[in-house]
Amino acid sequence: MSVAPLIVEVVRSGFVESVHRAWVFAMDAQGSPAVVHGDVAAAASPRSSMKPIQALGMLRAGLELEGELLALACGSHAGEDFHVGGVAKILAGAGLDEKALQCPEDLPGDLATAHRVLRAGGGPARITMNCSGKHAAMLATCVANGWPTGDYLHPAHPLQRSIRATAEELTGERVAATGVDGCGAPLFFSSMAGVARAFRTFMLAEPGSHERRIADAMRAHPEWTSGTSRPEVTLMRAVPGLMVKAGAEAFDAFAFEDGHAGTIKIEDGGARARVPVTIATLRALGLGLDAAELDALANPPQFGGGRPVGEVRVRGPV
Repeated sequence: MSVAPLIVEVVRSGFVESVHRAWVFAMDAQGSPAVVHGDVAAAASPRSSMKPIQALGMLRAGLELEGELLALACGSHAGEDFHVGGVAKILAGAGLDEKALQCPEDLPGDLATAHRVLRAGGGPARITMNCSGKHAAMLATCVANGWPTGDYLHPAHPLQRSIRATAEELTGERVAATGVDGCGAPLFFSSMAGVARAFRTFMLAEPGSHERRIADAMRAHPEWTSGTSRPEVTLMRAVPGLMVKAGAEAFDAFAFEDGHAGTIKIEDGGARARVPVTIATLRALGLGLDAAELDALANPPQFGGGRPVGEVRVRGPV
């Protein structure tokens, strides 16, 4: 193990073009640290990697979702038609519509879908914003409890207090700071080690528990937590038993059914280094070694003039 950051190189035409530094924390099946790079005890911003923890706080507060819709509540979706339909279904079940959403307007993250929306004369909308599934679930939780919906994003709202308490319980830490996520929801800062502990809890929970329902929903329906062509879908399908949730600014959190768990953060927020480091970490733990479909993601090509001229590669042993 090492406390030095892991180095990721972007190579083009045989030369190192740029370098990213990665922080990594991973545990073995017994919960002991197995891979450490960087200051993993410092407060970090997990961004959307916190969504399963937020969803657990909502289930504990009375949210009733299962299967695909529960996965959507944990997800950062691509705005594809089935995602938008799922968000509308969650809202309708609470007697609401998309006007109740307080996330920002955005185009679908899926490029083909975004082009179709624009060709049809549409534009950015709250329901196609990648966090609208989480926001719809937050609103449904408020309705289930008779809580006001107009200020559901305020940190002092009963919903957010419930989520904060859940985050502190699962990470084993007091929230280090509260910020505002890109979607407008409170963002609870925790250490990378704490987030890894939380993800491990999901996998080791009893079948039928709220924690296990979330893990099972995400693993069974990975396209609902991200999109049909996102790397997270490839990861979870290539490594059965794996749960992965990405966050903005190049954060990843994962856990495996036997208790392995971990988090990674690219120091400068460089997203192109995130998946290669996650795959390198998984393989260092002995996971996904035979999954050939991960090879292209592990060393993604860099293009020049429409042809591959380089790659992103993790330098040195993880």
